[in-house]
Amino acid sequence: MTLCKSIGGILKYNRSLSRKKLNNSCDITSRNFSTRELLKEAYCRTKLKCRSKKLPQDVNPQGVFACNELDLSEVKVYGFDYDYTLAHYKPTLEHLLYNLGRDMLLDKYKYPSEIAKLEYKPDFAVRGLHYDIEKGLLLKLDSFLQIQFGAIYRGLTPVSTDEILKIYRNRIIPIAYVEGDTRAHKANRAKMVHLADLFSVPEMGLLCNVAEFFIKNHIDYHPEILFLDVKNSVQSCHPIMHKIVAQNLEEYIRPNVDLKKYFQLLQENDKKLFLVTNSPFHFVNAGMEMLVGPDWRDFFDVVIVNANKPKFFTEVSRPIRVFDKTANTHIWEKVTALEKGTIYYEGTVKQLQDLTGWSGHQVLYFGDHPYSDLADVTLEHGWRTGAIINELTHEINTLNTPSFKENANWLQMLTQLIEDHQDYKEPEAIEVISGWMTERDYLRNATKAVFNPQFGSVFRTYHNPTYFSRRLFRFADIYTSNIRNLLNYSLTHTFYPRRGVMPHEYGSYFV
Repeated sequence: MTLCKSIGGILKYNRSLSRKKLNNSCDITSRNFSTRELLKEAYCRTKLKCRSKKLPQDVNPQGVFACNELDLSEVKVYGFDYDYTLAHYKPTLEHLLYNLGRDMLLDKYKYPSEIAKLEYKPDFAVRGLHYDIEKGLLLKLDSFLQIQFGAIYRGLTPVSTDEILKIYRNRIIPIAYVEGDTRAHKANRAKMVHLADLFSVPEMGLLCNVAEFFIKNHIDYHPEILFLDVKNSVQSCHPIMHKIVAQNLEEYIRPNVDLKKYFQLLQENDKKLFLVTNSPFHFVNAGMEMLVGPDWRDFFDVVIVNANKPKFFTEVSRPIRVFDKTANTHIWEKVTALEKGTIYYEGTVKQLQDLTGWSGHQVLYFGDHPYSDLADVTLEHGWRTGAIINELTHEINTLNTPSFKENANWLQMLTQLIEDHQDYKEPEAIEVISGWMTERDYLRNATKAVFNPQFGSVFRTYHNPTYFSRRLFRFADIYTSNIRNLLNYSLTHTFYPRRGVMPHEYGSYFV
């Protein structure tokens, strides 16, 4: 956009205006400047200011980030989930789950044989999307339940903004449609499913692949039935996946040499450790022996498998049982104490707290799922919580690129420029500002696509936090990409949340 023609002369003239700020009240037109020239000057001055600004410093991809103040000196007990918290999986696991789910659709549900040719697209979906089970749409919502236009798909095909507005009649989705009616005595009628864990990513890939096949081949299908079939197929394959992964650990699990070092640090400082996971013992044991060593259970004071979270955190009457790892079954005796070295099965968080005395802010629990891992323990039991978000490394590395920083800076300043001059009503002004809006749309799409071409960042829509971010920041005191990042901080470290800029506090975000 060549709007800086004659900028030298314009700026020289502007300096003669006693360095007065150029705004809507300036009577430039009386000095023979047209509105178009005034707007061009404002654009060029803003562009030069942006180019002169120093780019932000890089963010540490191994950093630990605080949503709430957390003093580690108060923490006496450290709890951990297993999948995607201690064990980080390679992309091969997504392919495995996709293939197992696709085969189940063929064998159990008798889907067309042609879907056997549908291959997994690993970069299609991201965590935190919503699936509208009535309309068959995969979409991204922000923290205000607004749809992010340009990120709605039916199958693998993007849906236009015009069509979406016809379907929903609004860009904001009612909360009852998204979350159901949570009032007492009201049936939960949520029409959308929030896909908030990493195991759901291959599930979304299979769902959209099959839907695209049906659409392209003019086969009628019911979106909710397809969703349930895919969900049940993928989830029912988890036992098969557990066996395959346990027998081929290096193919599916990323090594983490610092994990044992972190456990040793905690143990040497008299911290208690426990593990609560939904996965079965043989699967967890194989993975932990690879990650930590055959003595991994020596670090944990309590180990609970097949916990069936979130019910583990919400139910009160389900008894905890001893798991016999030799017989691969549970024992029917009543548990009156939790002993180190014994494997436990099911149970509830109430029993865990009653039998150990661990409660409140002395407990810090790490998990990857904002709901089933973190929400109830912080809201109902006062535990401190840490979220392990694998995608954070990719997100931060993308944020750190000079091109992204430059585009993000200019997007912010261009938006401010549009806001400051939007009340000009002359036809030539409307034409110029329309050009600015087109450039802004281009920048918004460019800063989105570098994270994921279809859906953008896990944490942000064009400008607002995502629905997933809203839940994460509410339920996690701290979050990071890997447990080992905690080794960079002492066990008495206090994590302080950054003082964010509220909309009413400063006239500019660039302070």
